[in-house]
Amino acid sequence: MADLIYFVIACVFAMSMGVFLARRQARTFRSQGPADAQTSFAGVGNLPPVTFFEYGDMRFLHLGTPTVQGSMKISRPFDIHLDYVQRMMGWLLFTDLSQVSHLRSMQLGLGAASLTKFCHVHLGMPTTAVELNPQVVAMCRLWFNLPEDNDALQVIVSDAAAIASQEKWHGKIDALQVDLSDQDADCPALDSEAFYADCRQLLTANGCMTVNLFGRTANIERSIQRIASVFGNDALWAFKRTKAGNTIVLAFRTPRPWEKETLHAKAQAIQARWPLPAVKWLKVLAPLN
Repeated sequence: MADLIYFVIACVFAMSMGVFLARRQARTFRSQGPADAQTSFAGVGNLPPVTFFEYGDMRFLHLGTPTVQGSMKISRPFDIHLDYVQRMMGWLLFTDLSQVSHLRSMQLGLGAASLTKFCHVHLGMPTTAVELNPQVVAMCRLWFNLPEDNDALQVIVSDAAAIASQEKWHGKIDALQVDLSDQDADCPALDSEAFYADCRQLLTANGCMTVNLFGRTANIERSIQRIASVFGNDALWAFKRTKAGNTIVLAFRTPRPWEKETLHAKAQAIQARWPLPAVKWLKVLAPLN
């Protein structure tokens, strides 16, 4: 209990001292990093500055505000430790696990690169991430263990809506993970039927889109209705809302049946192979119809 109280106090202190800490960390980063590293903390155009804060074994990503945009356990940089981010991997329950490394994943919104790193490093998937803010990419590369681009990993600095609408990507993505918000995380940054229609176009016949619906002003039910209008009610599954308020929705290009025994066996196989609490997912996941 004492550790928890101390953690809360530290977080409050971090929020009140956010600007000071960001500037101090930026100076330290500039002195230790490459010559162009100092630009990774500056805002670009109308985009917010990118900073990070550390507490013990945790490193947190911020976009110019106290709101946490992503985090990483420093001792295990390629694992996913937050419940809602783990649930963004729920599509694995409906996939042939022997073929995962031959599938392609795409993340719309990089955050602290947790999903991108997990798909690329743990799953060995060809992976493409799309991020609007180039300084987020720079920060993830220098402080959040995001590997450099290679034959199996590509990070594109672009608008997610623009990429989703490009025909060159249509029908190519097996696992699409959408986690988009502004610096204050008030609501999903892209949340229209037109956007979700483009996302559906990205998917292969057996592809799945997972979406993080979150924000103080977000209308979760309205967002789900928009997704359902594109994918169909019978193609949607959802996790119960996390304690932090995140609702993760799975939308399939081709609807999936409810097969309890099959899902349980798949969850056990996932949990035995990768650091994901897949068996627990089945207690909080169900078809929306």
